[in-house]
Amino acid sequence: MCATTTSMMQEVMVTTTTTAPTAPTKTQIGPPPPFDPELAAVLPMLADVPKLETLESIPAAREFVMNPPDEDPTLDGRYTVETRTVPGPAGAPDISLVICRPVGAAGQVPVVYNIHGGGMVVGDSTLWLSSMIAMVAEFDAAVVSVEYRLAPETPHPGPVEDCYAGLVWTANHADELGIDPARIMIAGASAGGGLAAATTLLSRDRGGPMPLAQLLMCPMLDDRNDTPSATQMEGMGGLWDRVANQTGWTALLGGARGTDDVSQYAAPARATDLTGLPATFIDVGSAETFRDEAVTYASRIWQAGGRCELHVWAGGWHGYDAVAPHAAVSQDTVEARRRWFARMLGA
Repeated sequence: MCATTTSMMQEVMVTTTTTAPTAPTKTQIGPPPPFDPELAAVLPMLADVPKLETLESIPAAREFVMNPPDEDPTLDGRYTVETRTVPGPAGAPDISLVICRPVGAAGQVPVVYNIHGGGMVVGDSTLWLSSMIAMVAEFDAAVVSVEYRLAPETPHPGPVEDCYAGLVWTANHADELGIDPARIMIAGASAGGGLAAATTLLSRDRGGPMPLAQLLMCPMLDDRNDTPSATQMEGMGGLWDRVANQTGWTALLGGARGTDDVSQYAAPARATDLTGLPATFIDVGSAETFRDEAVTYASRIWQAGGRCELHVWAGGWHGYDAVAPHAAVSQDTVEARRRWFARMLGA
């Protein structure tokens, strides 16, 4: 080897070993994304919604009527609605399930196991129930909605154990209910979305009934409450902001909130293993607290080799589709969910 070649190699080696990598630039957190114009026009309606600022504010929030005045889970007689009391978790009280079946459906029908929202602290099994039924009625799907105990009176693991007990009972009584045990889908919005994700993880790990698919709508997944979107949306009027989120998680977890002692079955964002999950649909608004934790959860499902569809709706604030169903983005949101249901059911 000639001296010139040796000298060039030494120069390259020196350059390679002495050049330090460039440090990544820290992401700047700017102002919140703009609201969709149609949704922004509705925001004044939220002025009277009680704010969850402390645990002491929970009773007032529970007294607030959240369901629309025309809530009708029978859809003008198209569904039968029955409430049953079934066994709860071992050593815990019984739970109730609202069982809604399409009138005149032949054979075993698919079923959506529905978990209501409410920040872990408010709501019941009828909350926005007719909206869920309306979304799946064209598929002759039944809906079973679970009544789980609320925090802080019942902290973790009470709520998720109630949801799991109801899922197990539903699967075990499929023949009696006229539903297809192979076509059970689990769904929830907000806290219900977080509980749906947690119930699915719990059922996977216990060898329980595995849903065909899970629908996680603006899900409440991470007790740490420290994402950029949580920071951006702090103090945004009557929306579910960082303070309300802290109140809900504190009610569920007490002093464990934000520590390393939080279970994945309380906050699914804590799960280290997202393999073996059913097909998943996640949607969220770009201008809401849960945006980043929802996007991260979807990304981690993909990274684990799973199947997930993610929608981030520009300008959407938390719960926009329920409060402002007339808005174009709300209608697009519901239609995306409906089309996903159709694909899952092969309809």
